[in-house]
Amino acid sequence: MKYTPLPNTLYIKNRKKLAEKLPKKSLAVFHSNDIMPTNADGTMKFRQNNDLFYLSGIDQEESILIICPDYPDPNMREILFLRETNEHIAIWEGHKYTKEEALEASGIENIQWVENFEQTLNTLMSLSENVFLNTNEHLRAGVIVETRDARFIKSCRERYPLHNYHRVAPLMHQLRAVKEKEEIDQMQIACDITEKGFRRILSFVKPGVTEYEIEAEYIHEFIRNRSKGFAYEPIIASGANACVLHYIENKEVCKDGELILFDVGAEYGNYAADMSRTIPVNGRFTQRQRAVYDAVLRVQRAAMDILRPGINIQDYHKEVGLIMQAELVSLGLIDQTDIKNQDPKLPAYKKYFMHGTSHHLGLDVHDVGTMHEPITPGMVFTVEPGIYIQEEGIGIRLENNIVIQENGYFDLMRNIPIEAEEIEELMKK
Repeated sequence: MKYTPLPNTLYIKNRKKLAEKLPKKSLAVFHSNDIMPTNADGTMKFRQNNDLFYLSGIDQEESILIICPDYPDPNMREILFLRETNEHIAIWEGHKYTKEEALEASGIENIQWVENFEQTLNTLMSLSENVFLNTNEHLRAGVIVETRDARFIKSCRERYPLHNYHRVAPLMHQLRAVKEKEEIDQMQIACDITEKGFRRILSFVKPGVTEYEIEAEYIHEFIRNRSKGFAYEPIIASGANACVLHYIENKEVCKDGELILFDVGAEYGNYAADMSRTIPVNGRFTQRQRAVYDAVLRVQRAAMDILRPGINIQDYHKEVGLIMQAELVSLGLIDQTDIKNQDPKLPAYKKYFMHGTSHHLGLDVHDVGTMHEPITPGMVFTVEPGIYIQEEGIGIRLENNIVIQENGYFDLMRNIPIEAEEIEELMKK
């Protein structure tokens, strides 16, 4: 693998946290993701199931983890199943984990080949009452493709119909929402690589370059710093394209006088960075562009100051909305009549700022975590206000990633240029 793995002590700690949340006589099962097909005999790059990775550090297909904390034999309380390699696989696909390497990566003593899974499961199920199985329960998930977890749920319930079945996803959401120091360190590396990519393009952008050329500069810098690449599909949106929130075609020529909105982030060790910046194609903001830019930056900084332990994310979004409302009035985009006549369910500011300000960040760019319970220290959020003025062809979004602390926050993107003057100065070079 390109990245430096985290120590197995993290995964030992993570498994212990989950085990402590399980009721007596429980068993939990986690499967790796499938390798997804493209066409003919083609496949997509493998991306590990984040829950399995969080609990084991194992980054390989056809892996299974069983956690059975109360089993009488201590050696059977954590079992990792791996695909057994052979000479043919080694020649065609490359190296796979040995049992010794998997022990070093995960801290799990009992490592077996996947062929032993069904027999071992039968042994564990005989003394278990509660079975916790995994599903994708992200609030934004649109699950169409049947996963290995989904196939296992069907087969397990058919084979063992009288056990008590439970969802493990809510427990994983609670655990993964609060990051350990090692995870934050990995995310800092992802943010630092993202910074290198942004600084690279500041000296590259000029009128006449294409959005896809800028995308190529980013991916070059990301991969040369041991990232797998983008943590999500990159947005390189010049001119009016910046008003399309999920514009990913990245195909247009960047014109003199326009702005370019970047929403990009490097991945490192399966952890995501998520940055948004907006810069002038010619290196100088117009007076109007600068006014809108500064308004977005003020909202971002105010939002960072609001995000504190104890606050509810829904209340936070409402408070940020009021700050944005005042900025839009100052910019002449809405007025008091608009505010007076607004539908409370669709405030006037939503015409120009139509998305949320923050989301959890971690192994997923839109990471799992509660959206209705109070924020706690150790959570990592994006802070990404934006103003999108379609009639003026101006779209500006500024986004940093912050760690919630007891008495404030720590900005993982504190070194990435964001002040308009600094961006203009760097673009001169």
